[in-house]
Amino acid sequence: MNRLIVNRLPSLRADFAASLVVFLVAVPLCVGVAVASGVPAELGLVTGIVGGLLTGLLPGSSLQVSGPAAGLTVLVYEAVQAYGLGALGALVLAAGALQLLMGALRLGRWFRAISVAVVQGMLAGIGLVLIAGQLYTLTDAEAPGDGLANLAGLPRLVWETAQGGGAATAFAVGAGTVAVLVLWPRWKRAARLLPAPLAAVLLATATVFVLDLPVARVEVSGLLAAVQPPGLADIGRLTEPLVLGTVLSFALIASAESLFSAAAVDRLHDGPKTDYDKELMAQGAGNAVCGVLGALPMTAVIVRSAANVQAGARTKASRVLHGVWILLFAAAFPAALGVVPVAALAGVLVHAGWKLLPLRELPQLWREHRGEAVVLLVTAVAIVTVNMFEGVLIGLLLAVAKTAWDTSQVQLEITVPDGDAPIRVRAVGNATFLRLPKLLDQLAELPPGREVELDLSALRHLDHACATALHSWSEQRRRVRPEPVLAS
Repeated sequence: MNRLIVNRLPSLRADFAASLVVFLVAVPLCVGVAVASGVPAELGLVTGIVGGLLTGLLPGSSLQVSGPAAGLTVLVYEAVQAYGLGALGALVLAAGALQLLMGALRLGRWFRAISVAVVQGMLAGIGLVLIAGQLYTLTDAEAPGDGLANLAGLPRLVWETAQGGGAATAFAVGAGTVAVLVLWPRWKRAARLLPAPLAAVLLATATVFVLDLPVARVEVSGLLAAVQPPGLADIGRLTEPLVLGTVLSFALIASAESLFSAAAVDRLHDGPKTDYDKELMAQGAGNAVCGVLGALPMTAVIVRSAANVQAGARTKASRVLHGVWILLFAAAFPAALGVVPVAALAGVLVHAGWKLLPLRELPQLWREHRGEAVVLLVTAVAIVTVNMFEGVLIGLLLAVAKTAWDTSQVQLEITVPDGDAPIRVRAVGNATFLRLPKLLDQLAELPPGREVELDLSALRHLDHACATALHSWSEQRRRVRPEPVLAS
């Protein structure tokens, strides 16, 4: 036993140190996501606690860290505005139950089949909507509404901020926070001691406190007061079609983000790799508990997970301990949140939204895989102009259509011999209705008055539309000149 403890001491020390780093990264993000979602700041901490103490203990992925994520901010805000804060717990509970069911049915691995372009487009759309909304919070202003309205109102926001006053002061705090987030990691020694998000929020808070700046602070109600389990009326709303659509959005987007995060984290370390079905069930269990507590939905978060790996974590103990530290902070120092300027948290989320945009990957994707780039852009634009759920559906349908177009490649190998010998036409590939116009155009260009031998034996697939069209073409040519010979 003593030897076992001695052998595990290096891992325990590494996990303890990593848990402190993740805790320092997680706190400002938990609070910022909650404020941006239109819910009490404490609910973000509750989700972080559940992500550490419960999901952190469950099997699936050993090193990725769960909590409230910027990727669901827009969807949660829309749900709270549409159904009220009381219904949030019911939505998250139902989404967690759906994730548990998907994990039990072993559907976790199938999330890897989702087009990467759709996922990148989803994150880009979320990033754009998040930035557009948080720019208003950055100036202590209220956002007009949805993504398009927020974008349309930006010129007016810029004009009002330029006039000075409280908006300009809040903007200076938020812009300074973003600047620290960008520049702090370049100071290697300081970045090792204090994560950039925490450093940025602490500096902004200290500046506002010392100068007594007239900017909005986070409203604090206390951890227990913020927890509001869903009532029977809230659970009863789960029968409404629109509410069910929101639940499905929560479950699918949270699952996709978590499992894609797991794939990214697995590439960062050499330890045990993720069991996708177990990880999906772990996320479902965490969301079910968050729903019971009326808290925000959770996902695995790549920022916290990468910080965990880079800090030297070796086992899941680091993510469990980070949940302990969040619980102690929320219980012992809840009033500390009341001095944090809202504009600073908005700056953290503007920076997070910017990092969701694939600005580096898009030019190369456009050069090498233009169709994938189109899927990405259409998905992002659809999310901004319509909504999250329908935007993702549009992206998925477009990705399926693109795949069908790419796989339905068919070409005609035409040989025209001298004399009166038959023209030989050999079809190769997959003949589907998508390529039918081009196929018929090529057949129409064959020299008239000659017999044709049409060889279809090299086709891997011939759908009903193409078969019918080829038969019609054969009948028409037979009526004009000699009958073509169809070879199987």
